[in-house]
Amino acid sequence: MVEFIEEKEEKEESSEVEEKNHVKIGGKLSQCGKSFTQSSNLKDHMNIHTGEKQHACDQCGKMFLWASLLKKHLKVHAKKKPHSCNLCGKSFLHLQSLKEHQKIHTGVREYMCFGCEKTFISLSKLKLHERIHTGEKPYKCSHCDKRFSQSAYLKTHERIHTGEKPYKCSHCDKRLNNLSNLKTHERIHTGEKPYKCSHCDKRFNQLSHLKTHKRIHTGEKPYKCSHCDKRFNHLSSLKTHERFHTEEKMYKCSQCDKRFNKLSYLKTHERIHTGDKPYKCSHCDKRFCQTRDLKKHERIHTGEKPCKCSHCDKRFNNLSHLKTHERIHTGEKPYKCSHCDKKCSDSSTLKIHERIHTGEKPHKCSHCVKRFSSSSNLKTHERIHTGEKPYKCSHCDKRFSQTRGLKKHERIHNGEKIHHRNVPGKRFIKSSVIQKKQSK
Repeated sequence: MVEFIEEKEEKEESSEVEEKNHVKIGGKLSQCGKSFTQSSNLKDHMNIHTGEKQHACDQCGKMFLWASLLKKHLKVHAKKKPHSCNLCGKSFLHLQSLKEHQKIHTGVREYMCFGCEKTFISLSKLKLHERIHTGEKPYKCSHCDKRFSQSAYLKTHERIHTGEKPYKCSHCDKRLNNLSNLKTHERIHTGEKPYKCSHCDKRFNQLSHLKTHKRIHTGEKPYKCSHCDKRFNHLSSLKTHERFHTEEKMYKCSQCDKRFNKLSYLKTHERIHTGDKPYKCSHCDKRFCQTRDLKKHERIHTGEKPCKCSHCDKRFNNLSHLKTHERIHTGEKPYKCSHCDKKCSDSSTLKIHERIHTGEKPHKCSHCVKRFSSSSNLKTHERIHTGEKPYKCSHCDKRFSQTRGLKKHERIHNGEKIHHRNVPGKRFIKSSVIQKKQSK
């Protein structure tokens, strides 16, 4: 709390000094073009650009840009704080400040917003909040037209123009223009990740990163394209997509008629034609033309399944598989056949089904002339040629090329009697369990 008060006081003092000193009469500054009446004011201002803090507190070692800030800081050490919080030990100069603070512990929020019914511990916090509803932004930047609802936001913003970075990392030489950015940066050094996902065990060093990650689990896509109905879970993905609508597509593929607005997109696309796969899996020899495809694949090896079903305990390594699975629970079948009334839960199943109508058989056997409508049927067929039998009985050493052959065989071990009906060209199986039920 002491640090927060100091920081606030420093910000106020900083802006006061700048306003007093920035009079365009004296010698010009090369960095920002500002002029001053006195050389001492010029030197003080130069500290903003250099970040040099020459004035040290002899009681705590804290450094300051200007002597005026040091004087103000020394009052913190000089003043006694007689009012102490009995719950956390924090001390305050004024009794009213203590009472305001204790509301954090008691949870008392007596100030309510009539716009949204949100409650606050102090009137000042309520007034700041109400500007969200009124749109009031009384603080205008002196360098550009941007306006802000709070003076603290304005001060942080103005550092973009002045280049001031008062917050230095204690682990490296990096300087930041606000305290929250400093705290986030220092977590790179400490490895601290305070934000944990409630769906999986992943942790993050920024709240914004956690919120973005959670959308993998929830499927939330808050960013909608203003030109079409596409939605995205990242703002960056939306911006990239919207360029397809607005920007000129000057990069044309030499193999086909597709055009792109970025050279990098064209290069990625051209790998379809060239077969170039620069991204290799670190666990096996598989290669990919895009990093996102590599990441998805590597989850097979790591076993990472970040996408959990909200209806059952099943987990998946990518969002598209989760969405397809959840349709088992919801019964949703969004893909309708263009030839009949059949509906499917995923696009790949629809494509295979439609081949019944079109007669298309794109999958050809490499051993004979037979063709198939699905790759799974082709794989099953090719086992006739290769002799591969991947399905092994859990009771004996017998192996089978198809799961149905294995299931039929395992019934023998389970004590089920298999009956065959003598129909030319057909074989039927009826277990003794079913036969008993029918005789009852």
